[in-house]
Amino acid sequence: MEAREQTIVTTTEVSTFRRVLVGIDDSPEALEAARQAAVLAEGPITLLCAYNLSKALVGGTGPAVPAYLDEESLQHEAEDAIERARAEIDRPAASRVIAGRPWEELLAEIDRWDDTLVAVGSHGTGRTLGIVIGSTATELIHKAPCSVLVTRTGLGAFPRRLVVGLDGSPESIAAYRTAKEVADRFDAELHPIVASVGEDVDLDAVEQAVGGPIRTVPDHAVSALVSMSADADLVVVGSRGLKGIKALGSVSERVAHQAASSVLIVRSRT
Repeated sequence: MEAREQTIVTTTEVSTFRRVLVGIDDSPEALEAARQAAVLAEGPITLLCAYNLSKALVGGTGPAVPAYLDEESLQHEAEDAIERARAEIDRPAASRVIAGRPWEELLAEIDRWDDTLVAVGSHGTGRTLGIVIGSTATELIHKAPCSVLVTRTGLGAFPRRLVVGLDGSPESIAAYRTAKEVADRFDAELHPIVASVGEDVDLDAVEQAVGGPIRTVPDHAVSALVSMSADADLVVVGSRGLKGIKALGSVSERVAHQAASSVLIVRSRT
């Protein structure tokens, strides 16, 4: 396993893609997360696979048959998953294999290394079910202090077409700037939209930030962004910093679970 690199931050504004952490398991969705994260990353990448020991109990039945922990098998499976993910990206990546709940270990790693983006694949878990079973994506959307990328299989080359939601808030302006940065880097289409139904929109702030054409959609923000995600590879939304129970029902959380494309929730770290 390659060791992580220490990065010294010398500016007050930190790029969303300066230090990227990817949650890995044995699914195709995790491989997609690694691919997309590697494309977007501007700095070190770390692949982390956490195996849950609660799934390692093996044994027969009856009082005379002991259960035991087959931790070695789980560790080998996790290492294999890391190597498959490493083979999907065309750049060096550090890696960690650790026992624990995936979201807890990812959150600890973010805090330990001040990661600016965490990426995970979407397994198709809807919002309500995700809350019940505590899916990794749901936990990170609620609790991660950095930006969160929830990936889905794209329509082709990634990123090619981006959609970003704006309402004039500082968080949406930060999302727009990040989306524009990605669009400029990859010569991708960028479609900023303003949802005009049920939203408190500061059009002056939006126009000042964008400095160009803005599409106003006569719909609620979630519906508008989810609808446009069908023809996009990445939807970018800002986060108001709500965590835990306060985040339930937020625009960013609902879009992340419902969109057909990958979703980037932008949270600023300074």
